[in-house]
Amino acid sequence: MRQPSLTARRVAAASVGLVLAAGVAACGPEDNDAKASGGDSMPHKGGTLSVLNSNPQQDFDPARLYTSGGGKIPSLVFRTLTTRNRENGEAGAEVVPDLATDTGRPNKDATVWTYTLKKGLKYEDGTAITSADIKYGIERSFAAELSGGAPYLRDWLIGGAGYEGPYKDKGGLDSIETPDSRTIVFHLDKPEGEFPYLATQTQFAPVPKAKDTGTKYEEHPVSSGPYKVVSNENDGERLVLERNPYWSASTDAERKAYPDKIDVRSGLDSSVINQRLSASQGTDATAITTDTNLGPAELAKVSGDKELAARVGTGRFGYTNYIAFNPNVKPFDNIKVRQAISYAIDRSSVVNAAGGSSLAEAATTFLPNQKSFGYTPYDLFPAGASGNAAKAEELLKEAGYGNGLTITLTHSNSKDFETGPEIATAIQDALKKAGITVKLQGLEENDYSDKIHNVKTEPGFFLAHWGADWPSGGPFLAPIFDGRQIVEDGANFNTGFLDDKSVNAEIDAINKLTDLDAAAKRWGALDKKIGEQALTVPLFHPVYKRLYGKDIRNIVISDWDGVLDPSQVAVK
Repeated sequence: MRQPSLTARRVAAASVGLVLAAGVAACGPEDNDAKASGGDSMPHKGGTLSVLNSNPQQDFDPARLYTSGGGKIPSLVFRTLTTRNRENGEAGAEVVPDLATDTGRPNKDATVWTYTLKKGLKYEDGTAITSADIKYGIERSFAAELSGGAPYLRDWLIGGAGYEGPYKDKGGLDSIETPDSRTIVFHLDKPEGEFPYLATQTQFAPVPKAKDTGTKYEEHPVSSGPYKVVSNENDGERLVLERNPYWSASTDAERKAYPDKIDVRSGLDSSVINQRLSASQGTDATAITTDTNLGPAELAKVSGDKELAARVGTGRFGYTNYIAFNPNVKPFDNIKVRQAISYAIDRSSVVNAAGGSSLAEAATTFLPNQKSFGYTPYDLFPAGASGNAAKAEELLKEAGYGNGLTITLTHSNSKDFETGPEIATAIQDALKKAGITVKLQGLEENDYSDKIHNVKTEPGFFLAHWGADWPSGGPFLAPIFDGRQIVEDGANFNTGFLDDKSVNAEIDAINKLTDLDAAAKRWGALDKKIGEQALTVPLFHPVYKRLYGKDIRNIVISDWDGVLDPSQVAVK
């Protein structure tokens, strides 16, 4: 996921979305127990679900949405070939069929993927959903005026790199075949065992060609899900969804669709959102948020109130905050300097700076600590809880810096508890104990992002973070460590400029695997191998805490994105 902002993603990205509000996942106050459903009453249909958000849903076109399912609200309107499993915790990180009968049938080398649509699928107007509609929906995502979605289809589909979308190229993409109304076949230019994950993206949502209004389509997209858009005000600031009468639960095992109506209001201050959810007065009693977390001070207040604490959903999303090194900048070209800094880090102080152990978990691996990513525990430069200054000084001496070292740490000025001043100061204090003087260079968010993603201006030592486009090691490791993804004249995310033939070859080998469990184990082993080069210092994985109204039932938060899932929520 492309470095999401505080309220984006993680989401995801990712959130992206992403794409997220730094992403999230869980159920109930502290455990991912599906029975922790906000009360002892059974969920039932009816009522209005209110959603209180900070960020407007500015994009409501499936072509332009980045995260899986387009995030939480769009996934109520758009169905895709596959989707995330709507279960709590680890089980929710699995990919399952949605419009398709299965998660896809690959050929021997995973370069051809075939899907069959379920019978009886209909749009909000009662017309049938066809494979041609999915093909068209994908093709229109290539149009320049509808850009913004995930880039994988352009990279993976044969002919995708040069295709400009159906408005300019009426012939369409030959690499997507629709031999009949229920069959769609994808031809890829390289093996991609994780194609079922990609098929959760909203670019795979069907769009009827006759109803396509180009850039205005987002004002009233044609629903394939349980809800349809009846009102979209001020570019997504106020959204009202009502039931799609032609959606059938018999074709959709994932979305429960309990409420009759969903009212989304955005542009609210995060503190106001949390105050309203806390008070739970009037319609706020049946309200949730899909993008606003509790901060450290708010969490401390909530934790002291038993009733409020019982209304906090805890989420974990595949996301890592870390220090990045540019080995082309001295002294970070010396691996012993990078190792010394790794040993000197005081993760306890970093976790405290991120809001405390309730909001951050110390990390020694680049991959998130979840099974679906292939998490393999390792600590190559053990610093303990508070840093190993003696080992750091020893390595600095070996590197020729026995009298100490002065370096500059670039960070964002945003108060995001991730790449901001609090984390930078904690690192500065820890490294001082090892004889390393750290000067802080704080930049405004846009300047910071531009600087660290440009190969010509990338600093030697800076704070970064990365979130997964889907819960696997592939979209986590490849953008950061695949040498073929170094971008010279655009946004570059391979900050360590690693171009190791053995790493690149292993990425290709894992991508051929359609056994996702086997692939996960190899992603974990590759993570450790890359970690030996000390190109990053993993700091922490965030934990997300979100309030919900007192009359909300059936809380489900998965490890896919860590956000409370409105497709499962019922109101009292």
